[in-house]
Amino acid sequence: MALASLGRDPPPFFRQGPSALSRLALFSALALLLMVADARFQMVQPLRASIATALYPLQWLVLQPLLLSQQASERMDGMFSNETALQQLRTQLAEQRQRAQQTEQLVLENQRLRGILNLQERELPGSVVAQVVYDAADPYTRKVILDKGENHGVHLASPVIDELGLIGQVTRVFPMSSEVTLITDRDHAIPVINVRTGARGVAYGENTRNADALELRFMAANADVMAGDLLTTSGVDGVYPAGLPVARIDKVERRTEAVFARIGCVPVAMVAGAQHVLILLPVALSIPRPPPEPEHKSHKTGGRR
Repeated sequence: MALASLGRDPPPFFRQGPSALSRLALFSALALLLMVADARFQMVQPLRASIATALYPLQWLVLQPLLLSQQASERMDGMFSNETALQQLRTQLAEQRQRAQQTEQLVLENQRLRGILNLQERELPGSVVAQVVYDAADPYTRKVILDKGENHGVHLASPVIDELGLIGQVTRVFPMSSEVTLITDRDHAIPVINVRTGARGVAYGENTRNADALELRFMAANADVMAGDLLTTSGVDGVYPAGLPVARIDKVERRTEAVFARIGCVPVAMVAGAQHVLILLPVALSIPRPPPEPEHKSHKTGGRR
């Protein structure tokens, strides 16, 4: 019964201040007044600026981890993009370098072809332009295989030249290809003449010490031979036409106890690196044959006998 008589209202001792509803209405009216005043008269702007200024260090400190992470991410992305761009530039540079090398090679090849074609058109009728296919398999010889043969008009013992000078001689002829023995082969000999002195000699291939060398043999130790002299074909063998550049004298060794001088020569033509060559007719084929004797002369001669 005592519990039922107790009410839920606070005792008079604790009833102080306005009620909750009154405070809600008061603060709502105050908030509305502040909003209107701020919107119309900017009365709260100084307070807002003061609060923002006071809170700026805290905001800066809170934002630093985020800014640092963003900067690190941007740097990593920039590094990756720069690395990718650098790799692309390197690839493009390699491609351009390869194209430049190919262009230089094509220009050089065109110059050589023009020189060979000029020789063919001006001075050497009946010649055949050929391309070096590969080197012979024998390592002890200096021979190359050409892509032109008997079906293209190539004859045995035909001289082979490039735009600079003599390269070799056709030693085997097949229907669609031919074999050329280079002038640096140790079994190859060429009658030559010294352009400066007019002295004749024989140049032999020398591939024991240098794959691209010749030796002018059987020249007296006191012969008038100097380094830099040009040797050309003499034309006395019936194979090579006269005047083809063969080699230049590189060194001359004279010994008192030796009868002959040791003379080393360097080929004028690109013997080891030739790609396109010109095959000439042998001198024996280019010389016109004498006309046959008339039949009536032979009858007269027989009658007189």
